Amino acid sequence: MQRGIPIGQFCKEFNERTKEMKEGLPLPIRIKVKPDRTYELRIGRPTVSYFLKQAAGIEKGAGQTGHETAGMVSVRAVYEIAQVKAEDDCFKMRNTSLQTVVKRIIGSARSLGIQIVNDLSADEYKLFFEQREEKLKADAAAAADAVLLGKKK
Repeated sequence: MQRGIPIGQFCKEFNERTKEMKEGLPLPIRIKVKPDRTYELRIGRPTVSYFLKQAAGIEKGAGQTGHETAGMVSVRAVYEIAQVKAEDDCFKMRNTSLQTVVKRIIGSARSLGIQIVNDLSADEYKLFFEQREEKLKADAAAAADAVLLGKKK
């Protein structure tokens, strides 16, 4: 038992409630342990950051926010993410409008270095990724050279 709850029962319930979800999907979990040793388990949807990185096809955001673009997502993708996230308790309890949810998602995209574009073709995005990959390699090589020369970048 952890915190007074039967761990076997907890694991069984958690596994049952998440069995339809993709393995490795980061989920916000809230567990409220009651005085009688029962518990309330709330499993949320993945974070906005997760959805944005998935839509942009990246694993992590920009190293220098505001100075580089880590990826791009379409306005449509932002809208679709907003529709999913608008169902989260934090937005529903406050009766948050879909427009406000969209604005928050755009803010999260900016902080990750993800650019929002009206439309995005697969070819345009492929070219963007190729150019970004070259820039990251060049930056890494420059940083390695600076270390070898005893300079700080």
